[in-house]
Amino acid sequence: MDDQGGKSAQQRWNSNLRKLIGLALVLTAIAASASAHGAPAGGPTSGISIPSLSHGEMSVISTYRGAIIDLAENAADTNEDFRRVLNYAQIEYSYCMWGSVPQSVSDENSPFNECSHAYLAATKDVLLRMRTMPREAAAASEIVSNIDTELVLHQLSLILCQFSNESFNTADLIRPDWSAVPMHPASMASFSAIALLLLGSAWALRRTGRSAG
Repeated sequence: MDDQGGKSAQQRWNSNLRKLIGLALVLTAIAASASAHGAPAGGPTSGISIPSLSHGEMSVISTYRGAIIDLAENAADTNEDFRRVLNYAQIEYSYCMWGSVPQSVSDENSPFNECSHAYLAATKDVLLRMRTMPREAAAASEIVSNIDTELVLHQLSLILCQFSNESFNTADLIRPDWSAVPMHPASMASFSAIALLLLGSAWALRRTGRSAG
């Protein structure tokens, strides 16, 4: 019975380890695919143009992003252009790791700064479009007023970076510069933490398997 129990525990450990390795491979494949499939060399030929966003605006817009998206998702009187820009904002947000990578908004050298510009520029565009909607106009205008106040109060309007003059297009998805992650300490630390978490989980599963044996 002891031998059978030991074999069973070892099998569980091997199975769980394979799952963890599989997850790591999937994440690696996603990163490689995103890096390989960037924007077309000729630029977008269709889609909706989205105005650029200054570096100073980014930090303020990011603070209000949740409220803006909630309002937009519940908007009643929408049109196709509005829905496409909203969809673009949400896709870019997911491509940019849901804004979870440290310094992705604040540091223009972050591999995630350009895609942060993209989803926040689209978020701002969504907000401005809602000011013309009868039901959402009041709430949207209040958010715009709050943003303008913070920009003036902290003198952020004129803070620029390398992406501040870059406009975007719903036909052109912006992905993180994965090849630059190892050269950016904050990004590298974030992904190293994920790797350590996977290793820690594997170690814990191995100890659990030994205890069961």
